[in-house]
Amino acid sequence: MRRFACWLLDTGPVLVLAAIAGAGSFTHIRDTATEHGQSGWMSWAVAVCIDLTCVMAARERQHDKRTGRRGRLSWPVLVLTGGIVLSLAANLAQADPTVWGWITAATPAAAFLIAISMLERRAARPEPSTTPAVPAPAPELVAQDERAGDLAPALIDYARRVAGEHHAKHGKPITLDALRAHLGVSHQLASDLLRTLRTT
Repeated sequence: MRRFACWLLDTGPVLVLAAIAGAGSFTHIRDTATEHGQSGWMSWAVAVCIDLTCVMAARERQHDKRTGRRGRLSWPVLVLTGGIVLSLAANLAQADPTVWGWITAATPAAAFLIAISMLERRAARPEPSTTPAVPAPAPELVAQDERAGDLAPALIDYARRVAGEHHAKHGKPITLDALRAHLGVSHQLASDLLRTLRTT
């Protein structure tokens, strides 16, 4: 309940802004569509298409960032740009032909896009990790194992935790190279550790 209240206080004003600004922009687009031959439910459909296209393109842009797709001129960016242009054009078409008329008419569309960008930015926040941090093995412990033939129980336990986390994350057993890179040990020591893990 407390988490929901914090989320509401944090995100609520942005959602209210998006709803109000979206309604204003929606009305301008619908009226413009009606004046240009799209009467009845078609005028509503045009307004919904333009506003939802902006939302969808903003979300898709965020998805591209999360999946590592780079590039300034991507398809979602082009779609978002087109939606912005159409939305602003419809808002300006309903304005009085004065500077303040254009500014006030463009305000709902601008506020709607700002609210969408804020929500998109909040969605990009990294989720806090729930996996407890595993302490790295002490350098002297690794050095001791490098010199001696026996494996320290603490190092075996650490390697077992690393292997368990790797399997939980990737769905397959850890490889020799992955274990060696994670532990920062020699190839031989990593091989001995992996052999020990597999036999136990």
